[in-house]
Amino acid sequence: MRFYGTTWVDHDGGYHLRRVGLAIGSLLGATASAYLLRFAYEGLEIGNVGTFLNISVVVLFAVCSAIAFVKTWESFGRRPAPSSDEASLKGLKAIGFIGSLIAYFLRTLGEAPGEKLHRAEYEAALAAHDRRRSTRSGNPAARRPQRKK
Repeated sequence: MRFYGTTWVDHDGGYHLRRVGLAIGSLLGATASAYLLRFAYEGLEIGNVGTFLNISVVVLFAVCSAIAFVKTWESFGRRPAPSSDEASLKGLKAIGFIGSLIAYFLRTLGEAPGEKLHRAEYEAALAAHDRRRSTRSGNPAARRPQRKK
């Protein structure tokens, strides 16, 4: 929701344009990152480091990207538990950044990433506010003290 401000509430103020721009940007970022990883792999081939290391690097990035995709996708729908292992996965998500970018791109096609979660929290807060405001019957300081019988 970082790039949307409050435009996600009513889908105004260039919301759709921002969504399209961020989808294109995340897809371009994932594509550029894949090319950079390809050049790194070619550097390993040129360095003749061996088949085992070449395969290990490819598997490492594939697994990290898959885990980063799943964790990023899940983070759009729920808040992490306070005792969760999200902090310990930051390094893994940094290695699998392509998976995170692809998850962001796919989520942006349907809605702003995290919009459903924020909308649910926003509507719950509005409902709680309305309940608090509707039960008030005026200024409590202006009330007369009740007499004892």
